[in-house]
Amino acid sequence: MESELKDLAPKSTAPSQPEPLDDGSTKDDRPLLKPDSATTDSNTISKPNLEELEKKYAAYVRNDAYGVMGRGELPWTEKVLLGIAFVTLLPVRVVAAMTILVVYYLICRVCTLFLAPNREDEQEDYAHMGGWRRAVIVQSGRFLSRALLFVIGFYWIDETYRNPFVDEKSDAETVCKDQFEEGERPGAIVSNHVSYLDILYHTSSSFPSFVAKRESKSSDFKGVSGVVNERVREAHQNKFAPMMMLFPEGTTTNGDFLLPFKTGAFLSKAPVLPVILRYPYQRFSPAWDSISGVRHVIFLFCQCVNHIEVTRLPVYYPSQQEKDDPKIYADNVRRLMACEGNLILSDIGLAEKRVYHTALNGNNSLPTVLHQKDD
Repeated sequence: MESELKDLAPKSTAPSQPEPLDDGSTKDDRPLLKPDSATTDSNTISKPNLEELEKKYAAYVRNDAYGVMGRGELPWTEKVLLGIAFVTLLPVRVVAAMTILVVYYLICRVCTLFLAPNREDEQEDYAHMGGWRRAVIVQSGRFLSRALLFVIGFYWIDETYRNPFVDEKSDAETVCKDQFEEGERPGAIVSNHVSYLDILYHTSSSFPSFVAKRESKSSDFKGVSGVVNERVREAHQNKFAPMMMLFPEGTTTNGDFLLPFKTGAFLSKAPVLPVILRYPYQRFSPAWDSISGVRHVIFLFCQCVNHIEVTRLPVYYPSQQEKDDPKIYADNVRRLMACEGNLILSDIGLAEKRVYHTALNGNNSLPTVLHQKDD
């Protein structure tokens, strides 16, 4: 393994210099790559090494027309379309999106005016707010989230209800809805994670509750898993409590893979509702993997039409064995989602994603990072 890691590390042979541009920067259509060179400098990795990295970390590789890190060489037709959209479509969408966000912010401010929030661990908690205030926040939040998706180019959303044990689509939809309405209430919605757009969709669909990372700093050291367990159990037992929304992979992928699930969503032994998201594309992939946030937003807003496909599975009720072992529970739900969503199972995670990004960014600490990962 150590020899393989050394092969992936940048070589220290004589570097080749990128072509200087007028502004003093350097031109490198696929940064960090030198396709025609067998050597690299401190800011690049050779093509053979990149190919090895892409095989190893395939779940984070961009396969759209914009290439690695969204900086691939585009054909001139794509450059023309991008340029036109940049000066026409992008400004309109940015203004519309900002307007929607400001409107919703004002709605939330008005609804929470003169309302003292519940406080736990010195944090404000409006999640259990009731009455007309919650109704206004939830309904306006769902509507404006969908409006924001529409502004970005998601003009329609293809939603499918699927039951692995029912052949007919219409019957599957009926079974899924009946199971949700008549059976035990699921404690959480579990979904694969492809982009920050996932949050917008789920907000527009069901307006669930999310767990913030700062909640891991609670004074009683419950940590994120403890907070998740409590909220999932509460949502399962109390129909008035907001349902939890969890991405058990813990990070985003390019949309073709499904990473190992963390067990936080399954510790409460409550049933869960699996939802699978796909983003079909022709030019730019909405997946947020190895690309900067600003670049991603610009390219996304410059794409006239974006697509999202949603597959809703029946509520998953754990067996006694799964209740006794959250790892088995999580793994079985993951395999079901991979099968029904035609996703590839991958055994890598966030640590490997960081290694891959370190390599793409030409960080000199790549050999160290790889060695630490091997340990």
